[in-house]
Amino acid sequence: MSPAPARRRALLAASAALAVAGSRPARAQPWRPAHAVTILVPFGAGSGTDAITRILAQRLEPVWGQPVVVENRAGANGMLAAVACARSAPDGHTLLMTTNTPHAANPALMKRLDYDPIGDFTAISRTGNYNFWLVVPEASPHRSLAALLAAAKARPGAISYATGNATGIVASGAIAAQAGVEMTHVPYRSTPPAITDVVAGRVDCMVVDVSSSLGQVKAGALRVLGVTTKARSRLLPDIPTLDETGLPGFDVAAWAGLLGPARLPPAVLASINADLRAVWDRPETVQRLGEIGFDAMSSTPAEFAGFIRDEIAKWGAMARAAGIEPE
Repeated sequence: MSPAPARRRALLAASAALAVAGSRPARAQPWRPAHAVTILVPFGAGSGTDAITRILAQRLEPVWGQPVVVENRAGANGMLAAVACARSAPDGHTLLMTTNTPHAANPALMKRLDYDPIGDFTAISRTGNYNFWLVVPEASPHRSLAALLAAAKARPGAISYATGNATGIVASGAIAAQAGVEMTHVPYRSTPPAITDVVAGRVDCMVVDVSSSLGQVKAGALRVLGVTTKARSRLLPDIPTLDETGLPGFDVAAWAGLLGPARLPPAVLASINADLRAVWDRPETVQRLGEIGFDAMSSTPAEFAGFIRDEIAKWGAMARAAGIEPE
């Protein structure tokens, strides 16, 4: 065989290889923010949502090479933060660490919402579940759930309960409804000031997340009467449930997740989801979150979007069962 045909065949083979290579899609470069990213928190500093968001921000900063600012927008059951996110530019620089308060319970608790919990947002990922428990001041004479409910039954309206979010509102209303007692609701804009008043004895009890109140429980300022989920928490296996201690079937669970505004570009969404899962699923991050009573997890955007839809229906049913009317 002459050298010329051999060279011709080699050139043709090389051209074909280049054509095939050129037809393959180039691997997308990860999105990186052009400036600081703000993660809005619907509750005040010191709340459980604030705590987990600051842990996330610390881990994303070195990945993104930009500051990640946690901004607390407490008030209106999380509506202020939700609206701010919904109205922000869909470029990845403003995100929302939401919970079941703005994105599941509020449609049942509020007559008017200034945002659409589905249409105004892009689901990015679930971040995990909170542990909630019923607490009383350490000096309280009510040392058990049975004693607290007996006092409420004996003196209708005399026992008060504080709330700083929708989980507290729905869970406390469900406790009263199931026990057939009347208690007085004392609402707060956020959890920390509510805890302060319960510790001081100005309010009798509170359903509160472990992340916000663990310090007061460990310090002996609050006494735990039971956790709100039907099954004992894997993070708090020694704490009995309200189901075990006098309210059969009682089961209220709370969650958190990261959202962006609607119309977040698919490439930006995919990159934020991948970056979040890479830092959030690390064993050391899961352990750190567990130390403050938060059960960490992550998800795909589609999984989280479907979850929110299901939770809106679930929390609506719980609010109706508790006799809670929208306000």
